[in-house]
Amino acid sequence: MADVKENAKVWQHELNEYIRQGEPEAQEKSRAWQTAIGLQAVDGLKTSEYLNETAAKHIEGDITIEQVKELIDTYYQSKTARTPEDDEKEEADKAAANITKIINEPSFTFSLHGLTSIHKRIFTGIFKHAGILRDYEISKKEWVLDGASVSYGFAFELKGALSHDIQRERDFKYTGIDMTEIVKHIAQFTSDIWQIHPFCEGNTRTTAVFIIKYLRSLGFDVNNTTFEKNSWYFRNALVRANYQNLQKGIYKETIHLERFFRNLLMGEDNVLMNRHLHIKAKELLDGTTPTSTPTSTPTSVIPESENVKRLISAIAEKQLSVKEMMAAVGLKDRPNFIEYSLSPAMREGYVRMLYPDSPRHPRQKYLLTVKGLAAYKELSR
Repeated sequence: MADVKENAKVWQHELNEYIRQGEPEAQEKSRAWQTAIGLQAVDGLKTSEYLNETAAKHIEGDITIEQVKELIDTYYQSKTARTPEDDEKEEADKAAANITKIINEPSFTFSLHGLTSIHKRIFTGIFKHAGILRDYEISKKEWVLDGASVSYGFAFELKGALSHDIQRERDFKYTGIDMTEIVKHIAQFTSDIWQIHPFCEGNTRTTAVFIIKYLRSLGFDVNNTTFEKNSWYFRNALVRANYQNLQKGIYKETIHLERFFRNLLMGEDNVLMNRHLHIKAKELLDGTTPTSTPTSTPTSVIPESENVKRLISAIAEKQLSVKEMMAAVGLKDRPNFIEYSLSPAMREGYVRMLYPDSPRHPRQKYLLTVKGLAAYKELSR
């Protein structure tokens, strides 16, 4: 695991060097790869070392993007033994290569067809339903909503809803408004498109690429680093912008998304932290409650078990598999790790599954609960 992290750092350094010192064409390719690789994090995916090596050859001009895609196809076709991790990396590698190709192209169509075309081009060879609007209703349990779901668009009106929002944006006049208002408007438009959630899977990555292309068509020099480093925040901000529960005093908030776009378009350096997006963040991270005044000294949320403490610090704000968690805490005995670290952490409410309804999900990851994040905050002091 240490080697993987070190390789990732080296690769990131190489990308930054291409951008800083490379020829204009290499810089453009590097920025596109940064964004494309970073966007895989919205679904908890990471690209492979093979993809990184192949991307470097593309940036240096040794091979074309089409040859990159062919090499990736051949690489995974040649694998005789497959693991769930291979399936994840194959999706990430193929999607990243496809996104890179799309971002580097100057052409763009701002229309319903343009949006569905982007989804098809990103996920052809990955999803059978690439480019096809879903025909069933969906819901997704969200960590930032404490297990609740956003209300997504009805399947029977997806095409009409998308056409309406895109036409409304096409008719909008940007003249006479300052950048603050422009950012607010773009954040709201992005939120509206994403809320419809027209596809079975891959909605956030598709929305991100569509918006990047649209912003460039408006003349913006999009800072790809913001997407690269904060793609999961981007998704969680979209969730918060589209959820409300009046009974609990929770309202739709676009401010988190606006901070993201202010960094992206205005070069600001707003702190973008996922734990701040949780609907109970203020209550649980600040040690306050919205409805009562403490009558005694607040108790620490830090666990007694040293094993659980180490696991909390290792997970931090990431999503990790069992294998990745074991490597992070320096353990090799899986049964021992589960019995004395993972199980107690979950039982005591510090750690949860990304897919709680499907414990054996091939992409199962683990992340901190709000309580876990509060403990992590205390442990980090």
